[in-house]
Amino acid sequence: METIHIFHTNDFHSHLEHWPRIQEFLQRKKKQSQVQGEDLFLFDIGDFIDRWHPYTEATMGRGNITLLNQCGYNAVTIGNNEGVNLPHDDLDHLYDEAKFDVINANLYQKNGHYPDWVKPYKVYRTTEGTRIGVIGLTARFDHLYGLLGWGITEPLEELKKWLEPLKKEADVIILLSHLGIKDDEYIAEHFPDIDLILGAHTHHFLEKGKLVGRTLIGAAGKFGYFVGHMTLQVNEKKEIVHKEAILYDFQDIPPLENEQEQIQDFLEKGKELLNEKVTVLKEPLIHDFFHETNFSKLLCKALRNWCQTDCAMVNAGLLLGSLSGLVTTYDLLKICPHPINPCVVELTGEELEKILEETNGEELPHKEIKGLGFRGTVLGIFVYDGIQFRNNQLFVNNHPLEKNRTYTFALPDMFTFGHFFKEVLPQKHKKYFLPEFLRDLLKWELEKQQ
Repeated sequence: METIHIFHTNDFHSHLEHWPRIQEFLQRKKKQSQVQGEDLFLFDIGDFIDRWHPYTEATMGRGNITLLNQCGYNAVTIGNNEGVNLPHDDLDHLYDEAKFDVINANLYQKNGHYPDWVKPYKVYRTTEGTRIGVIGLTARFDHLYGLLGWGITEPLEELKKWLEPLKKEADVIILLSHLGIKDDEYIAEHFPDIDLILGAHTHHFLEKGKLVGRTLIGAAGKFGYFVGHMTLQVNEKKEIVHKEAILYDFQDIPPLENEQEQIQDFLEKGKELLNEKVTVLKEPLIHDFFHETNFSKLLCKALRNWCQTDCAMVNAGLLLGSLSGLVTTYDLLKICPHPINPCVVELTGEELEKILEETNGEELPHKEIKGLGFRGTVLGIFVYDGIQFRNNQLFVNNHPLEKNRTYTFALPDMFTFGHFFKEVLPQKHKKYFLPEFLRDLLKWELEKQQ
């Protein structure tokens, strides 16, 4: 009987405050497996990078790849934070120094070929000769990948295509799935040839895995709060006779003596690399979640000017602090860490009025938000450029709102993903601006003013 260990991480999102402890833990597990004469494979299921962290931002993710190399990962798949939050060339060179495989079956170049750093699947062999077939898939954001110069295809179609040759080449099949729990459960039910699904994207965690049919699904939450571990027992016919999943809680892993020093070193390296002067402010830019300030107005003005629209809107919660004196690239990252892009929609005056009415409600500014690229806490009040409220009447560029006229409206892309303004925005065509984040617009506006 052969014992095979599968360790997995997912959705780390550059929470490097957890990395030193997890790296030491994984390396210790590898040594234990070697002593016991058992094989161990290590996979990451995407979103390992997140550009909120200075070290990731300064190295455009390559520093994170160094960490994966040092830990000895066998393979990774990409998540949307790698796929749509990096400019094309930065993703194309993200894995130049990788000592592991990048496995993803549904990411293509525009010419229909895989990038030279991608494999749709890979077969690994244990010391006993068991063939472990690994295939990877990532969430499909067609429009965003297309704007960045990539092609992204339907994951299940790719799975059908590549599963056939993989079944002939492998004894055990593992899917690295950055698709989310619902898709994982569907795949487990409809593709019983897959033995294990290592999940991600929706930040779910499964303490002892979830068995759907004969497929065991595992997932380790987010931010390094957990590390996943699946154990397979394989007989001499290369058949799985037993499989189980557990999670290790970060809090239960012993801390390192120099842990805080390592964590601080990541921050200091990033800050040093981002110590680039943007401007020197004559007057401070003030931050306030619940009052309009010169800073929130500046951000909204930058958004409108960049997108060249009739009007624009931002929420004050996008800014996490004030600025004064010398402003560096690091300062802009610190106060605007979100991977949020500008977006433009065309609205009738009547539709614009509906959105503005909703933004002026008392509840929305206090709403706490997680996900959608937002790295703050509460939405904050809404701030406008090109829009005026006078005597209970709406004006656009100092002209009374015309309900039948079409206006171009710039806003952060987080409001267009179906969670806000559901009466108006979901059915509208959106023009996204990539790869620029809102902090890039702030930098552009500040440099322009200087």
